[in-house]
Amino acid sequence: MAGAGVHEVNDSSFEAEVLRSDKPVLVDFWAAWCGPCRALAPIVDQLATEFTGQLKVMKMDVDRNSATPARYGIRGIPALLLFKDGKLADQIVGYVPKETIAKSVNKLVSAPGAVSSASVS
Repeated sequence: MAGAGVHEVNDSSFEAEVLRSDKPVLVDFWAAWCGPCRALAPIVDQLATEFTGQLKVMKMDVDRNSATPARYGIRGIPALLLFKDGKLADQIVGYVPKETIAKSVNKLVSAPGAVSSASVS
């Protein structure tokens, strides 16, 4: 269920791929049976393309990985967690419009006063 620019992460690779990343990271916690997760997937793919080079985008299947979702208190999916410098910076639970996610991402990737080239349409 991952598009171009979106990579799978699991419990064993989470620390290296997310917490030690030199870029901000968006992690999409999802499951194959989750309708809202499937509806959100194209938006996550679009954001990965729009923020290429500025943001790492990862997906974690909660049915195949239990330690990381438990560690971050994931109780509902889809859940998008944003990390910067190894720390949880923001969390969005449920299906939300692209603009809502893009706003959170822009806060992480933009320096104070900088304007991102990513569109929110």
